[in-house]
Amino acid sequence: MSLKDQITEDMKNAMRAKDTERLGTIRLLTAAMKQKEVDERVELDDAMVIAIVDKLVKQRKDSIEAFTKAQRQDLVDKEAAEMAVLQTYLPQRLSADEVAAEVKAIVTELGAKGPGDMGKVMGAVKARLAGKADMGQVSAAVKAALSGA
Repeated sequence: MSLKDQITEDMKNAMRAKDTERLGTIRLLTAAMKQKEVDERVELDDAMVIAIVDKLVKQRKDSIEAFTKAQRQDLVDKEAAEMAVLQTYLPQRLSADEVAAEVKAIVTELGAKGPGDMGKVMGAVKARLAGKADMGQVSAAVKAALSGA
């Protein structure tokens, strides 16, 4: 079963269970997926769905940070609950050590020599680690690997 089908099935189950919070989050995700399909006239595969979920999770993290600064705990709780639902659709994340090892391997494969090769390395890393790692963490690992190279 594709991830898209799984999300649709989870939405039906949330409706049956009358789980309004989960249902609202899943509907938000399906709306984002449909928007992407319409805008780009494509059929989403699992990698594209993971990218959308990743983007929505990042938005939730940013919102939580802003609401925490504004001392709005009610909104922080709402965003955290949505983020928890969204994260169930992401694959298992790699640890910092695993990310560093992958980046080091890609730098070696590409023969990257220094900071000037950052774009080339990031392109390859994004393709290989999409959805498996936080891209902010990946970017820092690439910078570290290239500065030490």
